[in-house]
Amino acid sequence: MEIVECISCDGYGWFEDENGESQDCSWCGGVGYTYRDEAGIDHRIPSADYERISPELERLEAERLRRMGYTGSVKRRW
Repeated sequence: MEIVECISCDGYGWFEDENGESQDCSWCGGVGYTYRDEAGIDHRIPSADYERISPELERLEAERLRRMGYTGSVKRRW
C-alpha cells in the first residue's frame, strides 16, 4: 500500500476545535498520513508499522513542509 497525506487533515494530523483546543484527526489518528490501497481507499496506519515506515513518513513530512515554504532556516526580515 502507498503512504499518502491524510485527506481529512491535509497532513497536519490534528484539528483545532471551536474552543481552540487541538484534537487528533480521527482518520489518521494524529499521524497526518494514511495507507492507500489499490482501490484508492485510505486506511489508518497501524501503530505496529510506525517503526518500519518512519523513514518514509519523515521524508513525506519534509516534502510537505517544503511545499508550504519551510526551508529549515531563519527567514531574514529584510
